[in-house]
Amino acid sequence: MRKAAIALTAFLGGLLIVLGLSAGSASAQEGGEAVRGTLVSAGQPVANVKIDVKAEGGAPVGSTVSDAKGKWRVDVPGGGRYEVSLDAGTLPAGVGLVNPDQQTLHIQVFSGNVRTVLFRIAPGGASSEKTQSKWDRVPQLAFDGINFGLIIAMAAMGLSLIYGTTGLTNFAHGELVTLGAIAAYYFNVTVGLNLIPAAILATVVAGAFGYLQDRFFWGWLRRRGTGLIAMMIVSIGLALVLRHLYLYFFRGSPRQFADYTIQKGLNLGPVDVTPATLVGMAIEIVILTAVGLALLKTRLGKATRAVADNPSLAASSGIDVERVIRIVWTVGAAIAGVAGILLAMQQSVNYQMGFQILLLVFAGVILGGLGTAFGALVGSLIVGLMIQLSTLFIPEEMKNVGALLVLIIVLLIRPQGILGRAERVG
Repeated sequence: MRKAAIALTAFLGGLLIVLGLSAGSASAQEGGEAVRGTLVSAGQPVANVKIDVKAEGGAPVGSTVSDAKGKWRVDVPGGGRYEVSLDAGTLPAGVGLVNPDQQTLHIQVFSGNVRTVLFRIAPGGASSEKTQSKWDRVPQLAFDGINFGLIIAMAAMGLSLIYGTTGLTNFAHGELVTLGAIAAYYFNVTVGLNLIPAAILATVVAGAFGYLQDRFFWGWLRRRGTGLIAMMIVSIGLALVLRHLYLYFFRGSPRQFADYTIQKGLNLGPVDVTPATLVGMAIEIVILTAVGLALLKTRLGKATRAVADNPSLAASSGIDVERVIRIVWTVGAAIAGVAGILLAMQQSVNYQMGFQILLLVFAGVILGGLGTAFGALVGSLIVGLMIQLSTLFIPEEMKNVGALLVLIIVLLIRPQGILGRAERVG
């Protein structure tokens, strides 16, 4: 146990110290507490928009206007609750708030952190919302739901494969998602590589971390005969350690990649989308399809299914069970890293971004059927769609509730999930 812990700690320390050197210097330049954001409409920056910040009691704190890139920032005197308001009268013609009730946002700023605030603006804004029924939003919401569902599916497939082959419910899987995004940020922003090669290198880092985790930690615990419940608890502890290491070195401020963050939007009928989103969806579909075909058609895929069905029988048939599990860990971690990169392109790089979607990942896995790779895909798409479509009826802040409600209903009818064991491929 001591050797495994030392090996894992050494790897984490070496990797995160490198990332932390760059991240720490960046955060040192920011300094103090502040609120900030970027105003974008249809992929284009919106400049010269006034932002006012007040303390929760109404005392003025400061104001600013967005620059040519749509960015704005207001320093605040310390941690606490603040009111951040966008002056709708300063928005350019033809642009408005999507939800006029969100002109003023109440946010919490923690000591030593910079809080990012998002104002949703779009061509037409609230005026277009008033002339359209809520059902006119269905195509856009469905598209966004499929896009988000594919990202969840990337993380869920790796989690499902690991569970199928080892029986481990890995609560540290969300930190693999975060690692992919942070590594891509390091190679892109600090090293100066274009985001495409940076993403490739980050995927390799995530895959290598998955391999080393199993090689020096989880594999050692399995050989020691550690029970699955004990290993699950260990995974919770590992998740906490990784998350706080990310916070210590990367700091708590969300950050953006240097490339493809602001793009001109494309209008595809009732759907508005950016080129980066389309490319990201294409990557997700290709990876998920490739993994599915590999599980069905290749010798390694058949061996993986055999290990998932009966490890002892697979070993007696000449299959190297430990080698199969190690490959599954490597591939699952790499896929999770890609999911983190694609998620960060749409949101931002944050030290707890993987933790924030972990419940949704588990929902997708359980909804589709534990241990089934294809079930994870189906369940994740349903979760993504329900999250977005539920905003037709409930406030956006509560949109995750819709997906979890569907999970409860489906499991009441079919406890084994949608696919259950009928398609047990990992």
